[in-house]
Amino acid sequence: MKIARVRTHLLEHRLEVPFESASMRFDRRSHLLVEIECDDGTTGWGECLGPARPNAAVVEFYAGWLIGQDPLETEKIWLTLYNASRDQGQRGLAITALSGIDVALWDIKGKRFGVPVSTLLGGRFRDHVRAYATGSFKCDGVDRVEDNAAEMAGYRDAGFHGGKIKIGFGVAEDLRVIEAVRAAIGPGMRLMIDANHGYDAREAIALGRAAAEHDIDWFEEPVIPEALAAYRAVRAGQPIPVAGGETWHGRWAMKEPLEAGCVDILQPDLCGTGGFTEMKRIMDMAVLAGVRLVPHVWGTAVQIAASLQFMAALLPNPPRVNPVEPILEFDRTPNPFRQAVLTRPIEHENGIVAIPDGPGLGIEIDRAALREFRPKEG
Repeated sequence: MKIARVRTHLLEHRLEVPFESASMRFDRRSHLLVEIECDDGTTGWGECLGPARPNAAVVEFYAGWLIGQDPLETEKIWLTLYNASRDQGQRGLAITALSGIDVALWDIKGKRFGVPVSTLLGGRFRDHVRAYATGSFKCDGVDRVEDNAAEMAGYRDAGFHGGKIKIGFGVAEDLRVIEAVRAAIGPGMRLMIDANHGYDAREAIALGRAAAEHDIDWFEEPVIPEALAAYRAVRAGQPIPVAGGETWHGRWAMKEPLEAGCVDILQPDLCGTGGFTEMKRIMDMAVLAGVRLVPHVWGTAVQIAASLQFMAALLPNPPRVNPVEPILEFDRTPNPFRQAVLTRPIEHENGIVAIPDGPGLGIEIDRAALREFRPKEG
């Protein structure tokens, strides 16, 4: 079996109501799927985190090194592609594009041996996970405090055990949102806050000290990801556990933050940090550092399926008899093709998501949806 073709599928949809995080404005949803086809007809699917069109260009750049290779040699292929762009950088698009390719190769590997990727990663510790709802961005044309509170109350009513809101728009305004959301959801639902690196260290410390009374599970990306000294200052200066890592690409980018004690919770993104091949290494690093790992998930159901396979095999951390179980980030923001790309969508039931048990990622792609959401301009 050899790799015969590499294809990219760009999906886009313009939103009726744009929304914002502290670092980005979304007027459309745009994601990139990677399809790798072998000469025997076996096809694998992956996804790339980050800007879809630039990722497509890098995947196409990598394609020349893939044609004719044995898709089962995932370690060899990973290093070949990593070295292909070494002089241009070992983070960013070089790794996010590689991530989508690696996920597709593991999908092929699972199909070749007739087992889920989680089995190949070492075995399934769990067949389902609890999900927490990600939403509550800053939407155009509404009162942010009222809108976020009503949205999170809806997630509670839908059965989610936890939810994450977006902050980073100013300490005073963010505190009003946090207070309103906690009042709306009550004391029984977990609440996380994500600043999308919208603060400096002093602002983040002030926010964390004031918000702690509202029982916050974690404070995600309080400062810019490259400012590791600021991460340490925030962790030391306020009581809420600090989370981060979705833009620390690859094991080398994870090494210094873990050694320096920058975070309580590490959040690598499978489709951005190097795919299954690299994610397994990062998992081992987190266990050694005694840091909890909660994957970042932002994409289509292809990424959700891949993340679920990884979470099925995620090692207990610490490796005790009754470990803390991992939880799935479940994006609830508008995206009409998120689940449409699959013939059988991955949805939650009262906040619980079952992990597919079919070969590879355990999913089938709906090609009609790929055609429907193909960009109509550009």
